[in-house]
Amino acid sequence: MIATLLITILIEGMVVLAYCRWLRKPLRPILLTGIAGNIVTQSLLWISLNLFFRHYLIALLVTEFLIWILESLLLYSVPANRLYFTDAFFLSLGMNLFSFAAGWFLPM
Repeated sequence: MIATLLITILIEGMVVLAYCRWLRKPLRPILLTGIAGNIVTQSLLWISLNLFFRHYLIALLVTEFLIWILESLLLYSVPANRLYFTDAFFLSLGMNLFSFAAGWFLPM
């Protein structure tokens, strides 16, 4: 679990870095929010996958959807991030699509 958390933080951190540079948003608070969110959501993901291991793919997709929404709300709720909800929504989508794609192809 620690290895996947570190890989997720690295991948999503690169997405945040690119996003913040492109749209001139504050890097540090958004990055810290993303890291804090990932600590919580990775735990939820692993719990879900272990509880519903017989329906792995469905559990994975449903949990990833919920993580996307939860991280969007978290990114939006921190005032220092200076993100509108739509910004937070699409940033979280990008972060999670990249980490999901990497996780799908990494042998873990």
